[in-house]
Amino acid sequence: MSEPEHVVVVGAGLGGLRTVEGLRRAGVGGRISLVGAEKHLPYDRPPLSKQYLAGEWEHDRIALTTEDDLDELGVRMHLGRSAVALEPGQVELDDGTTLHADAIVLAVGLTSRTLDGGPGSARLLRDLDESRTLRDALGAASELLVVGAGFIGTEVASTAASRGLRVTVLEAAATPMARVLGEQVGALAARLVREGGVDLRCDASIASLGDDGATLGSGEVVTADEIVLGIGGQLDLGWLEPTGLDLSGGIPCDERGRVDGLDGVWAVGDAAAWTDPRHGDRPRHEHWTSATDQAAVVAADIAGTDPPPATVPYFWSDQFGLKIQLIGRPDLADSVLPLHGEGFADDGDTGGPIKGTAIGYLRGDELVAVAGFGAARRVARYRRPLADGADRAATLEFRDSLG
Repeated sequence: MSEPEHVVVVGAGLGGLRTVEGLRRAGVGGRISLVGAEKHLPYDRPPLSKQYLAGEWEHDRIALTTEDDLDELGVRMHLGRSAVALEPGQVELDDGTTLHADAIVLAVGLTSRTLDGGPGSARLLRDLDESRTLRDALGAASELLVVGAGFIGTEVASTAASRGLRVTVLEAAATPMARVLGEQVGALAARLVREGGVDLRCDASIASLGDDGATLGSGEVVTADEIVLGIGGQLDLGWLEPTGLDLSGGIPCDERGRVDGLDGVWAVGDAAAWTDPRHGDRPRHEHWTSATDQAAVVAADIAGTDPPPATVPYFWSDQFGLKIQLIGRPDLADSVLPLHGEGFADDGDTGGPIKGTAIGYLRGDELVAVAGFGAARRVARYRRPLADGADRAATLEFRDSLG
């Protein structure tokens, strides 16, 4: 396409901001409008469950840009506004404004999943205001109940425990973080949580949830001053349904982020389901680095410049004194392979020291992902074998070469 006269980016988070910056770096000189549902300028979300929640960082440490920066980029901001309709070449906002554009980027995220019948006092954690409110609440609390042992739930538990609270985490699955790590590696994550002083209860059935705690299916009562729901995110794409897209798995895109069947529309970030050319499916990657990588690809595609090199999906989580890292696509795996450390053995035993442990994920004979617990340097070395689709033998040879 020729250089666009006006690009509208819907979503003022990391993906939206990086798209704007990438467009300007690529030489796009036309108008750019950035729409954000929150009234805040773009900010970094990972610290919301860690450093910001702990009170170690303030807003200036998580800000991704300033008004001066955006003025320098020539970006027109529409903050506190949500997109409510998408039609060819235009986006309608909730205040009645219609933005006409010849390129539209959907950088929308997810909303927090909630529990039907849960108390109104239960807290969520997805945006800055929610993190600030929870931070203040934890300052006056002594007991915290976290429902859900995904990464957000365990990060909140880690932060609260470090502040001296007594923390209980209830997880319906057999292990924490099973959706991402799988049950075998999730068992190692469970050890990390429990050794961090948190009362983690898996296979937990909640009969009722009230303002002061939960009643379990067994009849036991777990009391708490504060309750946090950390049961994941959900798509909020009802406003796009009139386009006729199949949105059940996210916004369907090709490998360049172009939305199926909608000319002049791209998507990045948590809600974008990009085609994986190697495996032929359309996964969604709800990761910080994926939003950044996708934004670079989309900016280049709109500008008509060469795309950046392909990347391997990457995710990290800081909790209980260790950095958990994950590169690749563990969702494709059907077996795991111990690589380094003593926390995960060939027989599945997870009794050794957690720090320094790295595990490979295999689909058949192909390495598709690597997870590490406090093993940052070694995990990073596996990017090349993953990109090359190394088989089991090549992976073991590479492992042995690292010592």
